[in-house]
Amino acid sequence: MSATPDRHPGPLEEDEELRLVTTATGPSQPGAMNFDGTSFVLRDAAGSFNPRTGSGGISAADHEVLLQLIHFIDEGPAEGFTTGATKTVTGTVFPTQILWKRSDTTKLVEQNITWAGPLPTTVEWKMYAANGSTVLATVTDTIAYSGVFETGRTRAIA
Repeated sequence: MSATPDRHPGPLEEDEELRLVTTATGPSQPGAMNFDGTSFVLRDAAGSFNPRTGSGGISAADHEVLLQLIHFIDEGPAEGFTTGATKTVTGTVFPTQILWKRSDTTKLVEQNITWAGPLPTTVEWKMYAANGSTVLATVTDTIAYSGVFETGRTRAIA
């Protein structure tokens, strides 16, 4: 076989063509790509997906309504939650628990704080499912100090 003008064996990339199958169903084998008439549909080992909706197949609108800690601001639920949530604080100057509930008393998010004197050493957040009892995610910060100054923080996400 003779060398191409770019000094590489084989056909020029410009001479190759990509043929896409236009079907209403997704591709049948991993590594394949179809065009369904309006968008591309790819397939990997986990199944077919639209790359524009993200690797997990979730749209931006769907993401906004997920029960995730990211949707909570410093003081409780924000966008994507209905109004009327209530906050309960256990403890006085050094609160040991902050609990946000829906108006029907279903738990949304719980923050538990462990103190060593005036310094919080562990802060744990629990995010609850819509049923108010199933924990969806737990984030725990363990805080290190030099005197009263924070020197580090280790975060565990479960």
